[in-house]
Amino acid sequence: MRVAAIDCGTNSIRLLIADIDGENFREVYRAMEIVRLGQGVDKTGQFHPDAIERTLAAVDLYAAEITRRGVEKTRFCATSASRDATNRDLFLDGVHERLGLYPEVISGDEEATLTFLGAIRDLPASQGPFLVVDIGGGSTEFVYGTSSVEFAKSVNIGCVRMAERHFHNDPPATGEIAQATSDIQAAIAQAAEIVPITKAKTLIAVAGTATTVAAAAMGLPEYDRYAIHLSRISAEKTHEASLMFLGMDHDQRIALGYMHPGRVDVITAGALVLSQVMIATGASEFVASESDILDGIAWSIGAR
Repeated sequence: MRVAAIDCGTNSIRLLIADIDGENFREVYRAMEIVRLGQGVDKTGQFHPDAIERTLAAVDLYAAEITRRGVEKTRFCATSASRDATNRDLFLDGVHERLGLYPEVISGDEEATLTFLGAIRDLPASQGPFLVVDIGGGSTEFVYGTSSVEFAKSVNIGCVRMAERHFHNDPPATGEIAQATSDIQAAIAQAAEIVPITKAKTLIAVAGTATTVAAAAMGLPEYDRYAIHLSRISAEKTHEASLMFLGMDHDQRIALGYMHPGRVDVITAGALVLSQVMIATGASEFVASESDILDGIAWSIGAR
């Protein structure tokens, strides 16, 4: 069966088209657009009209690919920003006009389950229990389990939210970094009340922040998802990358060959979150995974 999975987060919207037959999975097409749907949501509680316009323009592109490639079933999941925005119906109705379906505004728990499903698929169960950490634009999910989710918690320390809330200078000032760090540490402690973050055998980090930190740690001249997938990045290298981004301005970050233009303004905050996660968990390394909630959404369609 040919399926299409769409993951619409705070910073990006992504499409995966795949053929699924039982346990067999063949990727057909994958795309990402940085649309910053969550622009200003942390402050205003609403979607900005420009953000909706950017996102729906990407949906138009995806709708054309879905039609052209003969997709049989589609699932569209919207996460943190859509949970928070009081005017989300403007966005949901716009998607329905283009795709003939309404996005599912999924809960943090459902987001965690789908992320876990995607992240662990390429790793043997013997490397469990796993802690999967998904640093998104609006929220970060902590998910623990071996073959299925045992504990999960979503907290509001995504890279866009932290950048908008704390970083008003570029590079950020010392006081701004200290405030962001305190905010991040409090949220991780909140997650740790529910999720045994120090007990996992393997820490898996997914999404653009983690894979960009991996690219930096590996010294890649350009972004290479195949080199990044399942790479193991030490805690020391993670902290070094975070400090490097914290010390750079916009022009220095955008000049990095592996840096997606849409991540330039939020990678500093995102890498700080990941660095603090490494400290809080005590993990000596993380596994960077290119398989995440998007893959989990695709698998979930095949299981329906």
